[in-house]
Amino acid sequence: MTALQTTPALPAGRYGFAHAARMEWIKLRSLRSTLWALVATVVGMLVIGVVTMANTHAPSPDKADTFDPVNNVLAGIALGQLIVGVLGVLVVTGEYSSGAMRSTLAAIPDRPLLLAAKAGVFGAVTSAVGEVGAFATFFAGRLALGEGVPVPALGDPGVLRAVVLSGAYLAMVGLLGIALGAVVRHTAAAIGALVGLLYVLPGALSGLTGVTVAKYFPTMIAGNSLAVSKPVADVLSPWAGFGMLCLYVVAALGAGGWLLTRRDA
Repeated sequence: MTALQTTPALPAGRYGFAHAARMEWIKLRSLRSTLWALVATVVGMLVIGVVTMANTHAPSPDKADTFDPVNNVLAGIALGQLIVGVLGVLVVTGEYSSGAMRSTLAAIPDRPLLLAAKAGVFGAVTSAVGEVGAFATFFAGRLALGEGVPVPALGDPGVLRAVVLSGAYLAMVGLLGIALGAVVRHTAAAIGALVGLLYVLPGALSGLTGVTVAKYFPTMIAGNSLAVSKPVADVLSPWAGFGMLCLYVVAALGAGGWLLTRRDA
């Protein structure tokens, strides 16, 4: 990842978070791939949500109490998290592969501050994109429901919370991508670790132990705890799941910041 604009080095003690964040924002928006990736995230969520809702049928009377179309319309998060997570990885590893990290550290020598700025800027952008994608998908998916299928509304119990937390989830995955990029520093390896965390490990564990262990992994939390308006048995509650994700992000960024200060650029 290379920036089209550069920020000159500031004298020691003359820079702060605002300077670092401005530099990261310039780099992020200067890359055409950033815009396309974020657009692909929203479009992918919309398409999957609409197709899923179009194929959702009215529940039988014995399943009416547990029927949750909100979970169906937010199915596109499974794709969106991959795009956002990979983009988060590239925000860090792209600078290592191009050698631009040396210039970045010359401008902002405070490495924990630099990582905080990267996480802050990228987290804010992906949070906004995630919420736009989640709400747009919800309203578009409602229009695709067939006759006889209950239409969810934001005022229904648990619906607004499910949509908002689903949008926030994408930002959390983006921050995990930032952290993995700082820890691993190699693009392919970091993306491999991200895919393993989001898809491979929870899938394998759910096949071996059910939800006993898998329910603590991000994708399972998103699908069974956050993106539901009705409680799902044997999984984390929505706010417990969100709290677990916060712990993941804090721990991962803490590890990334610690390693960043102890290794050469």
